[in-house]
Amino acid sequence: MVPYERQQRILEILKEKELVKIDELHLLMPNVSMSTLRRDIKGLEASNEVMSLSGGAIRIQSKTAEIPISTKSTLHVKEKKYIAKLAVKQIKEEDTVYVDSGSTCTFLLEALIKMNINIVTTNTNILNFNEDISANVTLLGGEYNKHISSLSGPLAEENLKKYIFDKSFIGANGIDVKFGITTPSIQESSKKKIICDQTKKTYFLCDSSKYHMSSSVKVVDLNNITIISDKIDEKIAEKTQIIYK
Repeated sequence: MVPYERQQRILEILKEKELVKIDELHLLMPNVSMSTLRRDIKGLEASNEVMSLSGGAIRIQSKTAEIPISTKSTLHVKEKKYIAKLAVKQIKEEDTVYVDSGSTCTFLLEALIKMNINIVTTNTNILNFNEDISANVTLLGGEYNKHISSLSGPLAEENLKKYIFDKSFIGANGIDVKFGITTPSIQESSKKKIICDQTKKTYFLCDSSKYHMSSSVKVVDLNNITIISDKIDEKIAEKTQIIYK
């Protein structure tokens, strides 16, 4: 195959699978060498058709696509666990906290259920934890989004308005100096805005791969929030506090 044909085949595979690793591509295109695949991917990146992620995965370049939670939970795992540890340090006994959906927030939930605190969440992954739970946990109802294991919509929003949270830990798909915190979902954006309004101290959990990325729906500006991440970004740090160590 000539380069154009190979690149079109790569795009076809990505449309079917949403996200693949280069070794998976090689299995699907066995007559193409790994070095050739890497060159083709670089060409697609240069034309803004695909995006490379750490760990060798690629996906179609899109500002609106929501990667399934099953996939996100395998990406940037070391960074996400580190962020979760930093988030735990912000919590005191008997705090009432909200924990959002998303892979980083799921790592945080796994640690928080062992603490003497009150947890409110719309993250349905809480149902998968088999450990002894010391925390008082409330899973709010709502419309189920299986791709991100999240509950949202009018019912979830009305329930959230009944709470005042000491701290909230919220996920984000992108953090940008101009556009602030963004997400692909209008429902998730609406929910996150309400959480911010009902919280004394708001933290957005976001690994550094999300810096200077934006999705299609704005949540909030960078002022009056705190970001917990694995690295600092100087431009974003001019706009808001970043906890990274």
